[in-house]
Amino acid sequence: MCFSEFLNSRRSDAKALVGELRKNFQYASILGSDIQSKTIRVDRNTTNISTGRDTECGFVIKLSDGKLIYEYSLDDISGNIPELAQTITDAFQMNAKLMDSAVGNLNLTDEPLVQSFRRPSDLHNYKDDELLRVCIENRDKLLNASQYILNALAVISSYEVSKLFISENRELDQHFVWINGNMIAIYKETEKLVQVYDGVYGDQMTEIISGMPALINKLLRKATILTRAKPVTPGVYDVITDPSITGLIAHEAFGHGVEMDQFVKDRALAKEYVGKYVASPICNMRDGAASVVSAGSYFFDDDGVLAGDTQIIKDGILVTGISDLSSATQLCTAPTGNGRRESSRRKSYARMTNTFFEKGTDKLEDMIASIDHGYMLFETNNGMEDPKNWAIQCVAEYGIEIKDGKLTENYISPVVMSGYVPDLLKSISMISDDFVITGSGMCGKGYKEWVRVSDGGPALKVKVKLG
Repeated sequence: MCFSEFLNSRRSDAKALVGELRKNFQYASILGSDIQSKTIRVDRNTTNISTGRDTECGFVIKLSDGKLIYEYSLDDISGNIPELAQTITDAFQMNAKLMDSAVGNLNLTDEPLVQSFRRPSDLHNYKDDELLRVCIENRDKLLNASQYILNALAVISSYEVSKLFISENRELDQHFVWINGNMIAIYKETEKLVQVYDGVYGDQMTEIISGMPALINKLLRKATILTRAKPVTPGVYDVITDPSITGLIAHEAFGHGVEMDQFVKDRALAKEYVGKYVASPICNMRDGAASVVSAGSYFFDDDGVLAGDTQIIKDGILVTGISDLSSATQLCTAPTGNGRRESSRRKSYARMTNTFFEKGTDKLEDMIASIDHGYMLFETNNGMEDPKNWAIQCVAEYGIEIKDGKLTENYISPVVMSGYVPDLLKSISMISDDFVITGSGMCGKGYKEWVRVSDGGPALKVKVKLG
């Protein structure tokens, strides 16, 4: 496993280009990205090895004249560096005429740092044909596990990242890998057709391969549950969330809502509640690429800011949001290392990374025993939020009814949990002492701008509306 040879070959050009651009701009930086992603997928009828959607190679130049921030994207920076610098400068001088009314006093931080970051992986120890064989074997095992399985899918997807960041005072590079191993079953035991999925995640292929067979029994159990599950009677219930649903709440409740580029645009109600109680006093929540090692982890963000570990909620109080370099500069705060872009062709935004509730002190069995009638909810399906009004909707794959402090054999599905964010978070009365992060997902900003994220935490006891 090694850093991109291509980016290394452009390192001196990047330094030279920054030097040329600094003649006309207060700030200049270059981010070079070389990302290789691959998906190996098999089902009953097909096998496929394809390039993943993350694959890309390119450069982004970020500039500031003290009033505006400019970005310029291109595939390569080699060649006549002074001529390229002049082309970029001319482009922004032309655009600046359209922005004569802009008033600002921007001073982008550029503290000195030279460092290389590496997270070792065994990805390159495995050839494509070996991984294809692993997928075929797991597909066959899943197909043979039950006569009710109509189709089975096994997927291994890898994501290998090299990034180079050069500014006047900083020279950073990073290399790391993330791998997902997923299995899906299409199941029909009755007239009800269900689809179930599960996965294993990490940065070591050996662990992914060894973990995939164990998914088969989990998928069969889940398929049986969903086949027999009934709709929930709408109402307000005591609910326990498994770590997957806890993570969905963290992501939707105070994830997008505390992305501070939304503070700049006055599109997030959270801006008005910094320093105030927004959750139960036993509630603590964090986000950060350095908080854990998961799908949203990296060493520095796309603005060249080192990865953070940000306390968003502390003892029920909203402490701060998460920011990219631009939004932090405009709000006169320190950037949190959350500047991320979908690709070198896209703008950088403040984005979540690994978002989670911290573990508490309660035992899960005591949490279940405390409920006379309610439900325990399992496995994220999807969610949405309205950062401006703090409405939230989270969908769980299924739930299990709790009666007289015990889990029953009564299952519900689908399950939609909805409400007002502070009401939900202030209702948290117990938090378990375990902790799980799920690292397979991607998140869009609105309907686009997809980046990799993870979320999770402990089990929570909340009071919430189900429907």
